[in-house]
Amino acid sequence: MSGLIHIYCGDGKGKTTAALGLSLRAAGRGMHVCIVQFLKSTETGELNILRQIPNVQVIRSQEQLGFTFRMNEEQKRHAAMVQQELFAKASATALSGSCDLLVLDEIMAAINSGMVEAEQVKQLLCGKPEELEVVLTGRNPPQELIELADYVSQIQKVKHPFDRGIAARDGIER
Repeated sequence: MSGLIHIYCGDGKGKTTAALGLSLRAAGRGMHVCIVQFLKSTETGELNILRQIPNVQVIRSQEQLGFTFRMNEEQKRHAAMVQQELFAKASATALSGSCDLLVLDEIMAAINSGMVEAEQVKQLLCGKPEELEVVLTGRNPPQELIELADYVSQIQKVKHPFDRGIAARDGIER
């Protein structure tokens, strides 16, 4: 089976949810799944259940880095180093052939904040094992990645409770 490339993008809620749904489907069919989360460190409900599935591996920073727009320059440099380490782990995992589905969750945020280069991601996608399925999530994907993708799903926000001041809720948004 030839592995394809998926992008879930847009300003709507559900990009990670879609990627994790595909991850569960793949794991349910015995596939090995690696989920790498960029610029996320908050503990979420899905992590609790994913850690219980033997053929799912989650790689993420253990540090609370915060939002990039609230970081000073020193914090951004440190966060960039952490994101580069995560990308190196993702690349090594992909190239090792140890997973069937690789999810690069919020990779677009890492790219758009300058912490991971789009060219690095493009090289990974172009050099991946043929059978590896890859999912990328986040807002504003670079055109060059859109062109490489086989699936591009735009998730558009029409309305969101955050606009009314309702914070993320356990079990629904986190």
